[in-house]
Amino acid sequence: MIVVIDSGVANLASVRAALKRLNVEAEVTSDIQKILAATRVILPGVGSASAAMAQLEAKKLTNVMRNLTQPVLGICLGMQLLFTHSEEGQGCACLDVIQGAVKQLRPKPDMPIPHMGWNQIKASALHHPLLRGVTGENFVYFVHSFAAPIGGYTLASCDYTETFTAVAGYKNFFGCQFHPERSGPIGSQILKNFLEM
Repeated sequence: MIVVIDSGVANLASVRAALKRLNVEAEVTSDIQKILAATRVILPGVGSASAAMAQLEAKKLTNVMRNLTQPVLGICLGMQLLFTHSEEGQGCACLDVIQGAVKQLRPKPDMPIPHMGWNQIKASALHHPLLRGVTGENFVYFVHSFAAPIGGYTLASCDYTETFTAVAGYKNFFGCQFHPERSGPIGSQILKNFLEM
């Protein structure tokens, strides 16, 4: 059973549609028992880290998420929530399953924030099962103003005003800063890889 976490601040329909294109039915839920029983868990997110964490806390999901042992994939804000802290707003404690802080991208001339649109990712862990079929020439779709810096968890990076983590992985927790559900064939490949890991 594939579960998409209903965090209350996510574009759930597009994630379900992307999975359906892979002939996979996913259940959108915040039911703790269903999440624990799932074979794969996806945590999408849009909006602010503090609002998303408040929703997870209200649904009593923060400790549940931290202790999951099956593969977990965070998408966009969902990836940022996997980290220790986000500096968004006044700063926000996150799930802390990947140690590190999410920071605001700094604009540069001709590079406005948010970073929005197609950009190239560079895989630094080409043999990782999540990145099977990903090369150094793949473009994916981003919409974000905050990102995790490069660290030991970085599986792929992207350059926009600075180099940041585009794909993260630590133990059974993974994240895509971009939207695989909106990234065409390469996004579908990454989702398929996650489901088959």
